[in-house]
Amino acid sequence: MKTKLTAAKITAARTTLSALLVSAGVLFAPATLGLAPVQAAAASVAGLPDFTDMVDKVGPAVVNIRTTERLRDTGQPGEDEMQEFFRRFFGGQMPSPRGQGTPRGKPRAAPQEQEVQRGVGSGFITSADGYVLTNAHVVDGADEVYVTLTDKREFKAKVLGSDARTDVALLKIDGARLPVLTMGDSNKIRVGEWVIAIGSPFNLENTVTAGIISAKARDTGEYLPLIQSDVAVNPGNSGGPLINMRGEVIGINSQIATLSGAYNGISFAVPIDEAMRVADQLKKSGKVTRGRIGVQVGEVTREVAESLGLKGARGAEVSMVEDDGPAAKAGVKPGDIILKFNGTDIDKSSDLPRLVGNTTPNTKATVTVWRTGKSVDLPVTIAELKSDQPEKGGRGERGKPKAEGAANALGLKVTDLTAAEKKELGVPGGVKVTSADGVALGAGLQEDDVLVQLNNSQITDAKQFAGLVAKLDPKKNSVVLVRRGELSRFLTLRPSASEK
Repeated sequence: MKTKLTAAKITAARTTLSALLVSAGVLFAPATLGLAPVQAAAASVAGLPDFTDMVDKVGPAVVNIRTTERLRDTGQPGEDEMQEFFRRFFGGQMPSPRGQGTPRGKPRAAPQEQEVQRGVGSGFITSADGYVLTNAHVVDGADEVYVTLTDKREFKAKVLGSDARTDVALLKIDGARLPVLTMGDSNKIRVGEWVIAIGSPFNLENTVTAGIISAKARDTGEYLPLIQSDVAVNPGNSGGPLINMRGEVIGINSQIATLSGAYNGISFAVPIDEAMRVADQLKKSGKVTRGRIGVQVGEVTREVAESLGLKGARGAEVSMVEDDGPAAKAGVKPGDIILKFNGTDIDKSSDLPRLVGNTTPNTKATVTVWRTGKSVDLPVTIAELKSDQPEKGGRGERGKPKAEGAANALGLKVTDLTAAEKKELGVPGGVKVTSADGVALGAGLQEDDVLVQLNNSQITDAKQFAGLVAKLDPKKNSVVLVRRGELSRFLTLRPSASEK
């Protein structure tokens, strides 16, 4: 006997079959019972990382850091807050209102100190006997530092030392067999790899966030290139670890790029290799010793490189040489392009202070500079960089020279330097600008600028400079080395369209 299948019965059968298949873990695209099944929804995320086991393993070694400050309590209601306000913003004590001082014959009670919370940050344990890494700015100015583990044990920490330039601080707590993190190799990280951050954002302890490495060497600091990621980092995360998928620390979360004060999609971490070098010095001596040669440098532009005959925009352009500094004694001059330090190529200007800083003071080194179309090796003795050491060098006021002759093809009027000016500037020759117009004005030249070099030719005087300008190819860019105040830099002279 044949059963007549109505449309209603077919629809019911399909619904029942779909339910059975779904319960079995097989899914279908809508209204496609006759097509091949696709994978279950759970399998569709198989390519995403699972951080659970790693977090269980590394989480106990991440700590909360609480800092406090001792304030004096004078015993007068509300007076301690006002005294602190005056101390912070006016650098003195709050004046007593007339007639409201301490009554005669009644000595004021001795001020008492009160411990108040100052800030919250993060850190991580690097050794089982209690060495802890964090950011320098987390503990800066604190009177007491407390470290809290995930098992709620709290320790009073000793700050062994901190380094503001790298934002690294080393703490010590009295503990044994503490959980520790494994240090990774920040030189082997790759853009796009998954990383996590663990810390105490807004004092929410052991918060885990994840993301990817966005850039490996972002220049935001003087002495180190930072790791950029899109891991959510907020106030309180500072000092916590940035961890790769192998559970290794590759950085210390330090900064965020933000307009609001909170996470805005970009965060930065101190590379762990650099942090450990700093920590080793802090452990031994409580401070970091760096080398210096006494120069200020800037980037080399493509136009400057082409005009000077360099292959590619590389190196560090010397804008100032400190009087009697190591570089000056070695013969380094403003306008030199430093291409190598001890044989290591300088790709960008920020490479130089890092290489010099990592060199032991009082050792010999070789600086390779590009000068007037050729490279020159100069021996230099590294000096020690003092904390917040001011740069030296400069010149006093000089009288304005009289303008000589008509403007040249670059729109410049110049005059010779006097013997006193040459001695003061430390240059064998050059000319002073008395008027700038046309191409020169467009390049940024101005009155009283001193011109020392045009392309690869040293300028001796106004007459020789006029001859150099007359030989310039109007279809090519040129560069002129300009001394302005204490600094020197190359400016590009771009011929106008009519001159080309």
